[in-house]
Amino acid sequence: MDKVRILFIDDHPLIRRGLSSFLAETGRFVIAGEASSLDHARELLAGITGPLDLILLDISLGEENGLDFLKTLKSFYGPSGHDRPAAAPHGAPVTLVYSTFEDPFRVQNALDLGAMGYIPKSAGEDELLKAIDAVLSGQRYVYRGLEIKIHERPNYYNLLTSREREVLGLIKQHYDNRRIAKALSMSPRTVENHLSHIYLKTGFNSRESLLAL
Repeated sequence: MDKVRILFIDDHPLIRRGLSSFLAETGRFVIAGEASSLDHARELLAGITGPLDLILLDISLGEENGLDFLKTLKSFYGPSGHDRPAAAPHGAPVTLVYSTFEDPFRVQNALDLGAMGYIPKSAGEDELLKAIDAVLSGQRYVYRGLEIKIHERPNYYNLLTSREREVLGLIKQHYDNRRIAKALSMSPRTVENHLSHIYLKTGFNSRESLLAL
């Protein structure tokens, strides 16, 4: 049986090293690459030869949002994973988000952007293997505790436009309006307008309240 080829994207070298050792010891996996930033991940993606089966993706990469890499994958492999450019001759890899964040908003955002699964770093090794096996078989996998949180909270997420979701995602990373404007290539006034709409739709009136979503 062919081994599963994995790309790690995580800015903590100790975590990458620990995951690499653990997965290699199972005899089932080959580490195709390890990236500490989005630019590094894009370089590796373009240079990897042969199939790439799985991307294990962290969300917090310094000041970068790891979920932005899901947009890179759509561009690189085509929206459906089948309309691929010549530089990407193999099938699109599946993405499993592996993050310290355990709030429902980030989980739902990751799934909507194309991740096949989401598991917190607090989960055990057996749970990680279970998640990997699930997404590789084509099943969506969300750690049970996070799935419960998603169903228990009001569905504010569906009330927001895609742009408002992006703004909220950066607010939850403690970006101020200036940094949000720069990250999303919009004016600070436009950010303020989006923020006003978010407050109106969710019923909250402070950034601190939004952090709890």
